Amino acid sequence: MKKKPTISNKDKKDWNLFKDQLSISTIYDKEKEYIQNDNKKIKKRKLDLHGFSLDEANQKVKDFILDSFQEGVKKILIITGKGSRSSVEQDPYRSKNMNVLLNSIPEYIKNEESLRKKIVTISKAEPQDGGEGAIYLFLKNPKKFKE
Repeated sequence: MKKKPTISNKDKKDWNLFKDQLSISTIYDKEKEYIQNDNKKIKKRKLDLHGFSLDEANQKVKDFILDSFQEGVKKILIITGKGSRSSVEQDPYRSKNMNVLLNSIPEYIKNEESLRKKIVTISKAEPQDGGEGAIYLFLKNPKKFKE
């Protein structure tokens, strides 16, 4: 059986001092920087799905992502809405608190292999871009993409 290495009191003290001085904000977060890097160099596009049925929205999203990827767009904003004006109250099998497009579009993308391979990440939109009623998609570089 291996012996556990012993840690000296000095090493423990140094480690605790290091932890106390370390701020979480000083740790480099690559994904956060990628998401927040919203300068003029990044090609962006927006798709608003208000008024579309689920099938129509899925087809629009697929075409939009594939076109955007070919054009070298890096960031897509998809606005699904919050579902506050939908007529689900008449349907006892659907929750009025659940937005069909907001919940189904990310699932559709994740399950559609031709789209999933072209996406770096999916995240919630910032409040100024629609907040809870929108999502961001960050696309891979088509020049570096291998099928």
